[in-house]
Amino acid sequence: MPVRVHWFLPTSGDSRTNPSFGSAIGARDPRGTIERRGDLGYMSQVARAAESLGFEAALTPTSSWCEEAWVMTAALTQLTRTFKYLVAFRPGLQSPTMAAQAAATYQRVSGVRLLLNVVVGGDAAEQRRYGDTIGKGSRYARADEFLAIVRELWSGEEVDFSGEWYEIEGARLLDPPAWPTVYLGGSSAAALEVAARRADVFLTWGEPPEAVAAKLDAVREAADREGRELGFGIRLHAITRDTAEEAWEVADRLLAGLSEDQIAKAQSIQQVSESEGQRRMRALHGGRTDRLVVAPNLWAGIGLVRGGAGTALVGSHEEVADRIAEYHDLGIDEFILSGYPHLEEAYRVGEGLLPVLRGRGLVVDRERALDPA
Repeated sequence: MPVRVHWFLPTSGDSRTNPSFGSAIGARDPRGTIERRGDLGYMSQVARAAESLGFEAALTPTSSWCEEAWVMTAALTQLTRTFKYLVAFRPGLQSPTMAAQAAATYQRVSGVRLLLNVVVGGDAAEQRRYGDTIGKGSRYARADEFLAIVRELWSGEEVDFSGEWYEIEGARLLDPPAWPTVYLGGSSAAALEVAARRADVFLTWGEPPEAVAAKLDAVREAADREGRELGFGIRLHAITRDTAEEAWEVADRLLAGLSEDQIAKAQSIQQVSESEGQRRMRALHGGRTDRLVVAPNLWAGIGLVRGGAGTALVGSHEEVADRIAEYHDLGIDEFILSGYPHLEEAYRVGEGLLPVLRGRGLVVDRERALDPA
């Protein structure tokens, strides 16, 4: 089965040298610098480049440091033709009926190009910025109810629901949508259980293959108990060049551009995160700069200053393709890649790596796949 390759929209801003730009520790104002705003003009450049290069979709993050993903990507659907948008959103910050209605409208105005990434939230401070004060365990229980309601509404039925978190009476969509694929990631037991019940695709961050294999097995077991099957995806950065030497030189330059203060501040923030996935990302490097290669071609340097996905595939196009094939053999069918800066690196990956994957039969040419002939 071929893999599906997606890109990333840096809606908090972009940088050549600073993976933390636009985050809680990175400067947000690019004036007088070489950094770039995460505005519609730049996002349209990234999205159009990714579309033309053969990526299928782009993950668009959710955070108080980003532009709002639903609004930004809805605008981008009018500037692209077939490109899809994997919109990250936090259940519980709006009613499930409103979210189901928004998704239905999005599908109609975009021509069925919405994918949804459910982000339950692993940072209490970030959740409080949105006025959400419940604990992590409760957030997963609420997300479970939220997704149950949303999926039922998308089926076209009138919904009455009485649960711990929601009381819904007589809810119904005017016109049920083409079903958006629901993605959900996480590493905690609660995340795996909710994904097994409610998601279509389970997402993991880029851990070493043996750790990913164990996680996928746990999700499969949970899905079996629910009588369901899920797809699997992985979120990784990529530094891919014609030769391995060139790729590692880029990684070394990124590392050299990070100050001790940046790393210390980022690690202090990550250390108090409630996210099990963030704990596992941090454990790969422990805040140290001398043991960042955590598996063949898997480099944890980005996670020194960037929360969330913190590992990159680094190497020649052939080597990175080898690693993608290795993850694919574990059951991963979707790869969400990114690189700094995202416009130029879309071309590096699209013109260097994707042809290698196509040559191996791992990626189907996107335009050909869309042609009914």
